[in-house]
Amino acid sequence: MARPVLIDTDPGIDDALALFLAWGTPGVQVEAITTVAGNVSVDLATTNVCRLLEAARPDRRPRVARGAAAPLRRPLATAAHVHGDDGLGRLDRFRAPDGGERYPAPRLALETRDGPDLILEAVDRFGGELTLVALGPLTNLALALARDPARLRGVGRVVVMGGAVAAPGNVTPAAEFNFFVDPDAAAAVLAAGLPLDLVPLDVTRQVVLGAAALEAALPPPRGPARQLLLDLTAHGFEFGTARGEGGIALHDPLAMALATEPSLVDWEPLHVVVETDSPLTRGLSLADRRPRAARAGPPNCRVALTVDAPRALAVVLEGLCRASA
Repeated sequence: MARPVLIDTDPGIDDALALFLAWGTPGVQVEAITTVAGNVSVDLATTNVCRLLEAARPDRRPRVARGAAAPLRRPLATAAHVHGDDGLGRLDRFRAPDGGERYPAPRLALETRDGPDLILEAVDRFGGELTLVALGPLTNLALALARDPARLRGVGRVVVMGGAVAAPGNVTPAAEFNFFVDPDAAAAVLAAGLPLDLVPLDVTRQVVLGAAALEAALPPPRGPARQLLLDLTAHGFEFGTARGEGGIALHDPLAMALATEPSLVDWEPLHVVVETDSPLTRGLSLADRRPRAARAGPPNCRVALTVDAPRALAVVLEGLCRASA
């Protein structure tokens, strides 16, 4: 039986790669996708999910629900400089052979309920079999918690891409982007007693996709899905090269890979809290790594601290190839 998965996302170039990976992973059934404001506005995130679905055409279309448009209690900070104004590498620059848009506006087929309600409904339906993969700010999960914490705690596993434990942040010296955008939501989710696996920058920065590796994995002929993958990553490769990173750091694809292959990393049970108020350390994820007897509390999550990067990259490339065939 396929593993039911719900993906909460804010596409984003690496979110797009994670979605394709999910559609190309045997034994995974993406039952639902909820969108959240983060890399881009929630409206753009929702449009991007529908655009990706039109190109990938998974065997069964997941339910899609628009989620939170803003963090719990602060203005939204986006990442257009990383992902392009549209979140998918400025797709409007690409033209079809007839001179028209290569990527016209997709059809939006959305649930009437919002993202947090769809999350709760999915937990009701699948219970402990459901894996929830959170790739953006945790606003939708925090709202679902506020509406019915007991229902959300029935989920089987929550995999969160977020935080930085021993590594520096990527927005400020202290904070990773998802936790910086909505630290209040991150703090609430980490304190909720969920079966949570945290995938921080400590490991995601180690798995880097180069342009040559993607080209080799997606040979011609290039149908809509393969062409979209190549087009949306072009901006990411430009950004990564300018920063001396050698390609696209696979933050969200690694989290997605760990939803099905947790042995790609070494996990450590830790007690992690998130700073919500300091102007200097907003979004900091503080893990208590002292000797167990001295720790402030019991572990509230497992944290990925080391990764088999070559194996993880191979898993991602195999999934992208299958999804775009």
